[in-house]
Amino acid sequence: MKHAIAISLILFWNFIIAPNLLTAQCTITGTVLSQSGLPLENVVITVQEYPALVTYTNSKGNYALSLNPNEDYNLCATLLGYESQCQKLPKAHNGTFDFTLQSHSHTLDMIVVTGTRTPKLLKDAPIVTRVITQEEIRQIDVSNVQELMQAELPGIEFTYSMNQQISLNMQGFGGNSVLFLIDGERLAGETLDNIDYSRISLNDISHIEIVKGSASSLYGSNAVGGVVNIITQQKKLPWSVNLNALYGSHNQQRYGCSVGFYLKGFNNMLSAQYVHNDPIELKNGGDVNKIYGFHSLDIKDKFSYSYKDIFKITARAGYFFRERYSQEVSHERYRDFSAGLKGECHITAKDDITLSYTFDQYDKSDYALLEGYDVRDYSNVQNSIRSVYNHTFRNKHILTIGGDYMRDYLMSYQFADNGAHYQHTADAFAQFDWNPLRRFNVIAGIRYDYFSNENLHHVSPKLSLMYKFQRFSIRASYANGFRSPTLKEQYMKFDMANIFFIYGNPDLKPEVSHNLNLTGEYSYGNYNVTLMGFYNRVRNRITTAWNEEMNGMIYTNMKPLHVTGIDFNASANWKFGLSARISYVFTKEFIPKGQPEISTTRPHSATFRISYGKEWKKYGFSILLSGRVLSSVTCDEYTSLTSFNETKKITYPAYTIWKFGFNQNIIKGLHLNFVLDNLFNYVPDYYYNNSPITTGIAFTLSASVDIENFFKK
Repeated sequence: MKHAIAISLILFWNFIIAPNLLTAQCTITGTVLSQSGLPLENVVITVQEYPALVTYTNSKGNYALSLNPNEDYNLCATLLGYESQCQKLPKAHNGTFDFTLQSHSHTLDMIVVTGTRTPKLLKDAPIVTRVITQEEIRQIDVSNVQELMQAELPGIEFTYSMNQQISLNMQGFGGNSVLFLIDGERLAGETLDNIDYSRISLNDISHIEIVKGSASSLYGSNAVGGVVNIITQQKKLPWSVNLNALYGSHNQQRYGCSVGFYLKGFNNMLSAQYVHNDPIELKNGGDVNKIYGFHSLDIKDKFSYSYKDIFKITARAGYFFRERYSQEVSHERYRDFSAGLKGECHITAKDDITLSYTFDQYDKSDYALLEGYDVRDYSNVQNSIRSVYNHTFRNKHILTIGGDYMRDYLMSYQFADNGAHYQHTADAFAQFDWNPLRRFNVIAGIRYDYFSNENLHHVSPKLSLMYKFQRFSIRASYANGFRSPTLKEQYMKFDMANIFFIYGNPDLKPEVSHNLNLTGEYSYGNYNVTLMGFYNRVRNRITTAWNEEMNGMIYTNMKPLHVTGIDFNASANWKFGLSARISYVFTKEFIPKGQPEISTTRPHSATFRISYGKEWKKYGFSILLSGRVLSSVTCDEYTSLTSFNETKKITYPAYTIWKFGFNQNIIKGLHLNFVLDNLFNYVPDYYYNNSPITTGIAFTLSASVDIENFFKK
């Protein structure tokens, strides 16, 4: 606790008391138009000399920026689907500054933040980042993030674990090693080492940023295998109302709405989504014979106030409920309550600071249908505070300093007597974004983490380099990954159906990885090709093993394992509306013999996407064909809990799933989407836990309407 208090005092002194006062400002206003003269909304306006200074255009294409009048600036306008444009703004300019953007369909001019915590164009980010855009989310039209990520990214597979809980495998790393964020904030709660992915609603997402490989130097524990950051949208319209609905096979239903307004710096977005799935009887036998049905409700509200791009305050609140029809006499219920408050201030054109507080409580309960009582047997409560400060040197180098404090509380049916445990965690991190040459970028970072249980300390460094010449870019990076033992892994004492116990281990060591990757990228006009090689050495991976003295399973550390492979992506986009992409990942895990873990990572996986679209004044359409191919994998399966020498060979078969989608934009704000999934009618002969849960060809039909568009002139 002393460590946490000391770090908090240092952070508040450096980030609140120390910074300079505001300097004199002038106001620059302007309008951003398309080639046809139409105003463009949500265009990102940045200042090259001060990357942290960002604003957006409103529904009329207008923006405003406050700047020091005694300097020269380069203003840039960026919008997905349009070529970025930068113009020089001379000193003492205090008037209008307009842009006209030409359209194209590359994502390289998109601004991302996850890999560096500061805004960067995707093409200029030294940390390899994959983006799933709002347009891709709309075209694929699925109801959960698992289906979306599997359709768009190779090397990712969501499978079933015990009791049909969802587990992630991302290039050899499980769900407890891949950190999921919503607008940069962690999610509380887990089931079998994975978060509740159904909490992630696709109703109001702007885009998703995925960083593969260790990101512990910025995000700490659980980011040892990568980060998935879901960015929600915030429209700057006077008012907006969206209604949407979906119906599909097996009585799949989804209903959503969002209501927003913007007035003189005040912005609010309220969204709600209801989802229902009937149980699904599978055609063939196997480890899984029936998929549980469920219904869920997700409500979120985000309110913000900004003043002249000097400061911004954001408040948010959310409620999530899901009921799963797991048994005839009882159902499982999951609830989440979340809230947050964040303040952002541009102290000067070179200095900005962010302070935030986050609350997240995730509960589980068993609901007895006949008796009518609801018993809560799991609750994870996290209270977090964060401070991040950025300073720009010589108009191009950025120093980022920050820190976090979290109180983590867990009550669980997996503890003795349904007990509870908690711990305090604190960290401090620093990163320097160095740009010595226009074509050369270096990012170096380091993070110190402290966990009160077992007085655990860890330091995580990273180094990333990027060099660009002509149409080529080369990226190289080293990152140290880190995952602390969780409260469950330390204190668990769970009776497995009166057969044996699973015990926690308070003496566990943290997982530590060394991640190396080298990436080459070629971009020319409408074409982009990226090839990345990666290597991970993971020491002390945490798993369970049989303990003869305790006559049960206990959490333990493994000997070092190695994960290596390649990641290939090629895309092409043409102005007449055609786009295509192919992505392929090869992954190989090396696990020492005799260790209590088997690899079910498929060595080869690929995704394909081709789409064509056309828009006129009152009508537009797009056609999508996408598919994913996963190779077979042969592995050893343990036949005895008490011996790691008793195994048998098992092969999980290869499979491919293809999807066709037809989307129409009708009369301004009305969108209709028809999707056929599993076009080739693939049905597994035997349903393993990592087989696709399909019963044949499936369909969805959805409609979405933006009501405000009907009132635009």
